[in-house]
Amino acid sequence: MTGYIIRRFLLIIPTFLGITIITFFILQIVPGGPLENELIKLRFGNQYIPVEQSNISSPKIHNINIPESALNEMKSFYGFDKPIIERYWIWLQNILKFDLGKSYIYQEKVWDVISSRFKISIYFGLIGFTLTYLICIPLGIIKALKSGSKFDFASSVFVFLGYSIPGWAFGALLLILFGGGSFWDIFPLGGFRSENFDSLNFLGKISDQLYHTILPVTSYLIGSFATLTILTKNAVIENLSQDYIKTAYSKGLSSKRVIINHAFRNSLIPLATGIGHFLSLILAGSFLIEKVFNLQGIGLLGYNSIINRDYPVSLGILVISSLLLLLGNILSDILYAIADPRVRFK
Repeated sequence: MTGYIIRRFLLIIPTFLGITIITFFILQIVPGGPLENELIKLRFGNQYIPVEQSNISSPKIHNINIPESALNEMKSFYGFDKPIIERYWIWLQNILKFDLGKSYIYQEKVWDVISSRFKISIYFGLIGFTLTYLICIPLGIIKALKSGSKFDFASSVFVFLGYSIPGWAFGALLLILFGGGSFWDIFPLGGFRSENFDSLNFLGKISDQLYHTILPVTSYLIGSFATLTILTKNAVIENLSQDYIKTAYSKGLSSKRVIINHAFRNSLIPLATGIGHFLSLILAGSFLIEKVFNLQGIGLLGYNSIINRDYPVSLGILVISSLLLLLGNILSDILYAIADPRVRFK
């Protein structure tokens, strides 16, 4: 087990290099980079003009009336005066020094920009993750015990209907139905808190926070709702058909005790592996859900950084999310081995 964990940690290095190399090279060669955007501003002012409509691309930069020295200085500022391989090597060396660079847009350190969004992403990620397990596991157990019943059929319809709708689309639908200015004007159109949040009393702050939480969390839940529910149901059904369950019944144990102490306990083994991904889930957020609800979290920051070609922030989010995902996979394997003593990694 120890040797397996060591090998998995060593595999993080080539995996991380592969992820960052591919992403870095793609970001560097796609049109509409920060240098092109600056040149567009010089030609059209601060008015936003899409790159594809501006007739400006990397090979045609010289068509703009700008001194060569100024152009070279701009290239040097963004690092485009060096070959792409050298640029990646410099960036990787800075990463190893825990330096994510400086944002083109915010003109602040990337870590400061990203860390300021942690609170919102952790808040919604933690609530979404917790509610998913609290709702889906009991629902999956009930569906397994009542397999084939009207309740099982009706709940399956709603579960798969929810699974077929993307979370961001469901969020937009919720805003249309229940958001401010709609027919049922119940919830706000978005945001994390109201503008007068600091002036509210304690109960008012709790109420306002819940007021801004219900619709986004519902959108977060819709994506993983069906997967975890059906996984729980199938695991319980499989364990109820095992010989040790029949043996437990033959010993005179009550149905409640057999289900809770035996079937349910062993059914949690495959579910325990998902806990390892908690590390990445609480920070990854959702680009489109945060965009729909205007939540200033990691997801919306990543979306804006890609749209605005803020490469240091985009790569900084990639570094953090990929490392958390890789570590989460290792943690999942460890939890799986702890939950099931029969599992031995070699």
